[in-house]
Amino acid sequence: MSLLFEPLPLRAITLPNRVGMSPMCQYSAGDDGLPTPWHAVHLGSRAVGGAGLVVTEATAVTAEGRISPQDTGIWSGRHVDAWRPIAAFIGAQGAVPAMQLGHAGFKASTYSPFALGRGGVPDDEGGWTPVAPGSTPFTLTYRTPRALDAAGIAEVVEAFATGASRALDAGFRAVEIHAAHGYLLHEFLSPLTNDRTDGYGGSLANRMRLAVEVTTAVRAAVGPDVPVLARISATDWIDGGWSVEDSVELAGELAAAGADLIDCSTGGASPNATIPVGPGYQVPLASRIRAKAGVPTAAVGLITEPEQAEEILADGHADLVLLGRELLRDPYWPRRAAMKLGAEPGWAPQYRRAF
Repeated sequence: MSLLFEPLPLRAITLPNRVGMSPMCQYSAGDDGLPTPWHAVHLGSRAVGGAGLVVTEATAVTAEGRISPQDTGIWSGRHVDAWRPIAAFIGAQGAVPAMQLGHAGFKASTYSPFALGRGGVPDDEGGWTPVAPGSTPFTLTYRTPRALDAAGIAEVVEAFATGASRALDAGFRAVEIHAAHGYLLHEFLSPLTNDRTDGYGGSLANRMRLAVEVTTAVRAAVGPDVPVLARISATDWIDGGWSVEDSVELAGELAAAGADLIDCSTGGASPNATIPVGPGYQVPLASRIRAKAGVPTAAVGLITEPEQAEEILADGHADLVLLGRELLRDPYWPRRAAMKLGAEPGWAPQYRRAF
């Protein structure tokens, strides 16, 4: 049997295989962060294609937490209603629908990659003032954020918890906390972006505090049976920044707070990082965190071949493989990988005549 196509139990949910679709922003939301038919087709086709786990793009827990005005949200009942048929379709294809809960922090209110503008979106074009650990912008082209006070931090924690509850109401069966890529929770974690002097800055324990509080609140909101994943940037790729050893500590703290699996990505806190991009370049970080923290991990990053994904699992580097760009290129990669690895491809009845 192929390890890639063995089930993966997480709490009361079992993924049918160990291929997941990584969250990828589509910058295609309608008014006020509502998902559109694009999201239904984009996410649904990867479920038809055989991914065992299908994760939404970073879905903002508050309006000001969107990366761009074209990002999706989950901060109201209208969002629940709009997401419900999408989650239902994903589940009907045999995949587990999951929602990534995010807050962009000082990277909020930026133009989408499809827009003519770059950097921060001004108020008269639908932008807003972002929030962050401090008042320094990500770059000079981004908007200057407002530093969160204690009340603002408490509101962020509550927004993540409420967003998780809404995700379940919409029919999602798992949630992922986005604490990577230079967005709000990562901004608190990294010494490159957090110069606070209160209980949320300074020491490693203090910088981890917000991510741990969010995870604790999300676990309480979803109950004991729902899987909670956490995506982290395992390293900033900059000396003096967040490191893989910090991530080992964080993984243990998040697991104790209720996270079931650590999704190991990297970077995003600084535009000056030099990232050694290559096939499977982030896999060693997932492996190290898994071994040292004793926490299940997901590997992601230029994983393109079935044999490569199989080897990651066989060598004990991770428990789950997440694909991003490769699933954009080929929504049916999991079905093709199953045939290549000698597993049952499980084509939808509507498509079997082709095979």
